[in-house]
Amino acid sequence: MMRGFTTFAFALLAASVRASDDEPSHTTPAPACTATSTTGSGAYFDLRPDIAWPEDDEKAHRYAQHKDYHARGYDYGKNFTINICNSVVDPLTDVVGLEESQWQNVSAYYMSHGDIYSIGSESKGLRTRGRKLLLQYTGGSPCGGSGDEDDDDARRNVARFDSDSVLYHDGQHGPMEHIHEAGKVEAKSGGDNVRRKSTTISFLCDRDPGTVQTTISFVGTDPDECAYFFEARSQHACASAEPHKPGSVGPGSVFGVVVLIAVLVYFLGGIFFNRTVNHARGWRQLPNYSLWAGIWSFLCDMVVITMASCARFFPGRRGYSSLRSGPSTRDSEQEAQRNALIDQLDEEWDD
Repeated sequence: MMRGFTTFAFALLAASVRASDDEPSHTTPAPACTATSTTGSGAYFDLRPDIAWPEDDEKAHRYAQHKDYHARGYDYGKNFTINICNSVVDPLTDVVGLEESQWQNVSAYYMSHGDIYSIGSESKGLRTRGRKLLLQYTGGSPCGGSGDEDDDDARRNVARFDSDSVLYHDGQHGPMEHIHEAGKVEAKSGGDNVRRKSTTISFLCDRDPGTVQTTISFVGTDPDECAYFFEARSQHACASAEPHKPGSVGPGSVFGVVVLIAVLVYFLGGIFFNRTVNHARGWRQLPNYSLWAGIWSFLCDMVVITMASCARFFPGRRGYSSLRSGPSTRDSEQEAQRNALIDQLDEEWDD
């Protein structure tokens, strides 16, 4: 009978743990600009403190970054302005190859000959690839071919035309399709789209206590000047434990449930065994009653010993000293009276 009960108890424990695992969690989606490692290590990354916000933005807090990040191109000849998981703080105008509605989404750009070239639009899709933490921006200004800035100027001018009113013709292949608003030129026979600039940022963990602000460095670009690569060092790019999400069961809660079930199985199983097999009644139904009774007696003895030890420091001992000094004081007074009476009798006898 006891073996059957134990088997039932363990089955109940396994079922409860499986239910906690299989129960659909109503967790909120992962916040933007955060990522969890795909290697199974459980590493969690949160780059939200590195986002630069305008000073009047409601999402910014007093410790937030309020200026864009800058990276020098050195031998490349151009310097870059970048933000992390957000569009750049400084407003932009007349971005090459982009419509006016897209200017506010630019997250990385550089300037050349007075023109602004976007190298990627806003993205909060932080991701891990192996042990690398990456952020990618796409949809920048048109690129490709020789990468000459004059070609980009031509694409910018073409993009400003109304796509419904301009139709290009090729003397050999006939008419071509319209120029799309985003600057895409699609041939009727070929269907090839214009390539656009993109940015990839690789984040590295920086544990140097002297480094306060995140730094971004330019790594390089492809021969067509379409893909730009940067390296960012930040203390927030270091792996940490993922915080507990509202509505989900954390490891501590699961451990507490397992411990609670184990305690219930121990006490209920012991009571059932002692009552049915040993025919115990009262407190003796508890499992290992003699052990718990001995612990209780030991605690009671320790309390008595502690109280007796502390009683020596109480001021009540002066009462015993006064009782001991009381009789001796009365005896001395009586002796003094007796001596005075003897002296008086001696004086009367002399007279």
